[in-house]
Amino acid sequence: MDEYLWIIENKDLLKVFYGLLIGAICVVIVVRTDRLFKISLHQGIRYFRNAFFFYGIAFIARAFIGLAFFTGYKNLNFFYSLNFIFEFFIIMAGFFLLYSLLWKRIEDTADNYSSSLFNSKIAIFYAMALIIVLLDSIWQETRIFLFASQIIVFAVATIISFANYRADARQHKFLKFYLIAMILGLTAWILNSFAGAYYAWANSFITLNVLILDAIIFLLFLFGVISVTRAKQ
Repeated sequence: MDEYLWIIENKDLLKVFYGLLIGAICVVIVVRTDRLFKISLHQGIRYFRNAFFFYGIAFIARAFIGLAFFTGYKNLNFFYSLNFIFEFFIIMAGFFLLYSLLWKRIEDTADNYSSSLFNSKIAIFYAMALIIVLLDSIWQETRIFLFASQIIVFAVATIISFANYRADARQHKFLKFYLIAMILGLTAWILNSFAGAYYAWANSFITLNVLILDAIIFLLFLFGVISVTRAKQ
């Protein structure tokens, strides 16, 4: 219990190291999945890579937010900018993660986008993410639209991942890691929304438990990606 209290009392410093750790994990995932995409030319891998590229940006922004709080920096424009970057990119990362599972149902087989980051279909997600961030700027205390959007995203992704796992579990071990990560991600976002709804985000034990759960999710993805890329080498 004393350890928990110490961690919560130093939560801003924890967010710095935590954000940098998740950012580093995302860099490894992006590099390895990019190599895998160049070998396979699989569009789903391309969008999966984009998701972790955006997660990396979001968590690095979160690290700077923690650093600013820890050092006592109080420039409001700086905080608003970093909060906007964090929320926008974490929403887009969730959309890309979902789209990596849905792209075959949406894109025509003849589609050959020169960029997976900017195209006509992905532009819809950018617009949705921007709207969500703007709506949350009105209700800054709860981030209700962020939580709602990500709960929906991970709920749908969990259902699709389960269907994919049942259909092809023996051939693709990575699907098992994907499914577990989606379930844990959905759980983390539900806990996040619960904490936010009761204004407990800043100092509750839920905060620490969610951080641990998030770290497990990213480590699962990292382990899965490393396992797949080693098998392809």
